[in-house]
Amino acid sequence: MQLPEKVLQFGTGVLLRGLTDYFIDKANRQGMFNGRVVVLKSTSKGGTNEFSAQDNLYTICIRGIEDGKRIEENIISSAISRVLQADRDWLQVLQVGASPALKLIVSNTTEVGIQLLNERIDQDVPVSFPAKLLAILYERYLKLGSAQEADIVVVATELIPDNGRKLGEIVYQLANFNGLEPGFNNWLGSHVIFCNSLVDRIVPGRPEGAALTQLQKELGYTDALLIKTEPYRLWAIEGGRRVSALLGLENADRGLIVEPDIEIYRELKLRLLNGTHSLACALAFLSGVNTVNRAMTDGPLSAYIAGVMQEEIIPAIPYEIERERAMAFAQTVQDRFANPYIDHFWLSISLQYTMKLRIRVVPVLLNYYKCFDKIPYAMALGFGAYLRFMRIIRKEGQCYYGSAGGEEYLITDEKAARFFEWNGLEDAEYVWTVLRDQELWGTDLTLLDGFAAAVADRYVFISKEGAREMLKELYPKDNLGEKDGHNAAEAEHF
Repeated sequence: MQLPEKVLQFGTGVLLRGLTDYFIDKANRQGMFNGRVVVLKSTSKGGTNEFSAQDNLYTICIRGIEDGKRIEENIISSAISRVLQADRDWLQVLQVGASPALKLIVSNTTEVGIQLLNERIDQDVPVSFPAKLLAILYERYLKLGSAQEADIVVVATELIPDNGRKLGEIVYQLANFNGLEPGFNNWLGSHVIFCNSLVDRIVPGRPEGAALTQLQKELGYTDALLIKTEPYRLWAIEGGRRVSALLGLENADRGLIVEPDIEIYRELKLRLLNGTHSLACALAFLSGVNTVNRAMTDGPLSAYIAGVMQEEIIPAIPYEIERERAMAFAQTVQDRFANPYIDHFWLSISLQYTMKLRIRVVPVLLNYYKCFDKIPYAMALGFGAYLRFMRIIRKEGQCYYGSAGGEEYLITDEKAARFFEWNGLEDAEYVWTVLRDQELWGTDLTLLDGFAAAVADRYVFISKEGAREMLKELYPKDNLGEKDGHNAAEAEHF
């Protein structure tokens, strides 16, 4: 049976194919959604031949750990019906947009895609994504008018806050710029629902070399569109009953959620996954552990990661979350970190390190003091290691380098020049200077009672003895069986 085309998707990228299209394929297999995806390729770079050559089928190889168990699953996805190219197939795109069967438009155009570019939509093909979207919606308005079948949901998955709301605002601004009739704005308000959403799944894409050869040997066929993903998946869409009814997707998988408020999912991901990444990053890298999965097989590092999440981040997340729910999410984070099939390098995680700490960790740190008025020693250790990582030894052009274990590493941080200026400071002065810099943190962290001193102690120890020795002191092997893996007595000693 030929399923109707219910989805128009902006983007051919692996995240959409490994997450949103995964959910649609799964819903179809359960007889729930019964619709397929038309993919719009916005650029002329590359073609669509790989898709047409395989009848738009592709393999999703799921590898990782879920609920403590190894997962190895291969799925042939048939979610996509066809792939159109904007500059070549624009009339077909407009026809899809005006179809009564269409219920969902989904986008992943990177954060650069959701920006206002004032342009006419009566040209052959608009340049920007929002202008293309406006042209499609205007065509839908002209063809379907106020019919109930005109109702449609637009879900942005770009990694920016309030992605759907911002996209909607730009579409309204472009409608005004184009001088479209007032009736169209009223139609937008009545028939088009712009939804914020949060997506979370590691999709490395198509492996290369020996890894690809081995996979295709296991499968027994070649696949030019094959992608790998981790088991964990989340697509949280902000919407009420009307959105849920129009989509008809949410019962297909526990990872697909439609709720009026999705902030809790954003907070859990931002604080427990991203925040823990940032706090453990320098500590692991300076210990000679280069990937996240290797850190989870390292006793002291694994204990630190569990301890900082359970005992310091969870109690201080600046959002009301039940501890049981947060602990369950923390376990999924540990499973994801331990995934032996994905090598996530700590040096890559250190990109824009300062900004990440400010956004992900500082709000938790401040709330910890507000709630408990005491030093969070595991966070202090993360900051101490960060300060050691950011000690710049030389500059070459616009590149800045640190050194650990006799080897140099590149520091990719927009604040690197500032740290280079602090290179001549003595250890204690360096720590206090960085922590009190309100431009970096939005506040003076030395005002937190005892925090700067605790960070300085850890920074000095790491500088003299090394991060590995620091971990051995604070997370000895005979202490790993304790509830939080954290040696509080040793922590307070430093």
